[in-house]
Amino acid sequence: MAETIENASKETVKEYDFDEAEDHSFEELGLDARLVRALLKKGIDKPTPIQRVAVPLILEGKDVVARAKTGSGKTFAYLLPLLQKLFTNNVDRKKLAPNAFVLVPTRELCQQVYKEVLSIIELCRVQLKAVQLNGNMLANDLRAALTGPPDVLISTPACIQKCLSNDVLQGASISSSLETLVLDEADLLLSYGYENDIKAFTPHVPRSCQCLLMSATSSADVDKLKKLILHNPFILTLPEVGNHKDDIIPKNVEQFWIPCPARDKLLYILSVLKLELVQKKVLIFTNSIDMSFRLKLFLEKFGIKSAVLNAELPQNSRLHILEEFNAGLFDYLIAADVSQSKEKDEATKENNGGSRKSKKYVKEKLDSEFGVVRGIDFKNVYTVINLEMPQSVAGYVHRIGRTGRAYNSGASISLVSPDEMETLEEIKSFVGDDENNGSNSIVEFPLLTKNAVESLRYRAEDVAKSVTKIAVRESRAQDLRNEILNSEKLKAHFESKPRDLDLLKHDKVLSKNAPPPHLRDVPDYLLDKTTKEAKQMVKLARDAMGNNHRHRGPKRKFRKDSDPLKAISTSVSKRSRKGVVKMGASH
Repeated sequence: MAETIENASKETVKEYDFDEAEDHSFEELGLDARLVRALLKKGIDKPTPIQRVAVPLILEGKDVVARAKTGSGKTFAYLLPLLQKLFTNNVDRKKLAPNAFVLVPTRELCQQVYKEVLSIIELCRVQLKAVQLNGNMLANDLRAALTGPPDVLISTPACIQKCLSNDVLQGASISSSLETLVLDEADLLLSYGYENDIKAFTPHVPRSCQCLLMSATSSADVDKLKKLILHNPFILTLPEVGNHKDDIIPKNVEQFWIPCPARDKLLYILSVLKLELVQKKVLIFTNSIDMSFRLKLFLEKFGIKSAVLNAELPQNSRLHILEEFNAGLFDYLIAADVSQSKEKDEATKENNGGSRKSKKYVKEKLDSEFGVVRGIDFKNVYTVINLEMPQSVAGYVHRIGRTGRAYNSGASISLVSPDEMETLEEIKSFVGDDENNGSNSIVEFPLLTKNAVESLRYRAEDVAKSVTKIAVRESRAQDLRNEILNSEKLKAHFESKPRDLDLLKHDKVLSKNAPPPHLRDVPDYLLDKTTKEAKQMVKLARDAMGNNHRHRGPKRKFRKDSDPLKAISTSVSKRSRKGVVKMGASH
């Protein structure tokens, strides 16, 4: 595998052969021994390809633009040399403002980067301070957080602009102190509406500051940022996002599609999940929040619990849902990708042209700093299901990038209606679909038969009729009220007792009526021989990989009318993460 490094000023191209460097260690990259030990404690012993090339360049003080797929290790590629720089020069450093800024497009990514920085600092046992800021903080809170000042600041560009506007940060102080600036997920920063915020911040960035851009794709926005901030950068492009289309989707991810009428999508996803034809954990994408809740209500009638992750939830709830899912406390997460629908656009239009009351409502309705497809670290996801197809090839690539992370195995299944066939053909063409040699081919899902689907049709259609628009609207409002209550009421308690977060369930039933017992299990007589064999094959694959040994904590006992705060004292241990297993098809 070759890596291209281009110097923008001289337009020279250098080739690096990673096959020869595959056994290189972090020590050979020039990292501090404390950082190497910290990585070993985190279970990381070898650098990824992007880290092997980026870390030495960043340690040399070069400006770098790194493009590599999600899960390739870009975060550590910039964090490790950034922290080493702070380790070695901390004594003589000016401290009128933070010495390192990490700007990210979403609050979720801000939280994730902050946790990684804290973890490394703690393991290295060095005296460094890192803070994260968010747009909801008041000026006094921002001022208190920046007292010191800290060494590393992680924030969205909008929050930095807020600090400058309120004199929490002084432009002159930034100019005299800033040494490293990182723009993470750079391809999203402008598309999320941060262009003016970044332009307002740019004049305060000293010419001596080292600037790093990390991106999953190449785009006009990245080029614009590069020209705006960087000076003669080195551009690193891994093949996964270069000109080799067959590597855009990793070969360790199996891709499937299922043809089905649009009206039968609930029936088909029920068949796939209820007959246990896919491995868990499962991340399901929809194009709207309403469809997410419709699916949740539909599945819970059959005893399948899930949680909905969407932009209208409070940030605390979103982070907690993500933590619970990553820890394996529930197996099915429905993600509302509103970037693929008109919902976000309509909210924006209403916000721009509506009354003062409607503006407030829309602002609360959707969080513009939330991105469910990019900027969120879903861990150990084995199967991604597109209930609704994304409206662009990029949307498909980013969704599928939620599985097969860090070179683990994964699978994707897309339910494709006749109206979505054109999109599927575009995706096949772009990702390099070649059914003859099996290179990144998107094939029909082989384990679901027509007979198996039809055996569940009567039950599914009967339940689907009960999931009305009114039921969806009421459930959506109820879920939001519950999450707001939990987010505010329990915030202080959870800060002091984080283990008690296990007591707050997000995959609870929203239906007013309990799920009928007879719908929980599929009678054996409804299954044909092929489906039974497929189900057994998936089960054997799970057992072989140890995915059946799932240790759960003690059962949580709640009374329906109990106050959640009264149950907080209950001791609950976190469930272990689920392992990642293969579908049974050999690669």
